[in-house]
Amino acid sequence: QVQLVESGGGLVQPGGSLTLSCAASGGSDRLVVWGWYRQAPGGQRTMVASITRTGTTMYDDSVKDRFTISRNNALSSMYLSMNDLVPEDSAVYYCAAAPSLWLTLSAPWWGQGTQVTVSS
Repeated sequence: QVQLVESGGGLVQPGGSLTLSCAASGGSDRLVVWGWYRQAPGGQRTMVASITRTGTTMYDDSVKDRFTISRNNALSSMYLSMNDLVPEDSAVYYCAAAPSLWLTLSAPWWGQGTQVTVSS
């Protein structure tokens, strides 16, 4: 069973940076695409960015040019580098993965989430 574990969340001031990590275990060779979703209090869970095994990336318009997703297949890890953070980026960030090319809310594997708070 694939397990995903996030780390790297925390409190940061507006304009600051954070890097989230997601480590996969238990069959990570099955992961074709993985990425990050986020959910603010009272809001829906929405996709932030995704990356395929071959490196094809997708970003939500709200984070383009500020966030960078990357992965290290050898280490079964994925990262989200977040720069120029704004309060609207505050949310619980979830790592998700799927054995297909498309990442959706129906993805079979999810992490437990890590809180990111952007506040002065």
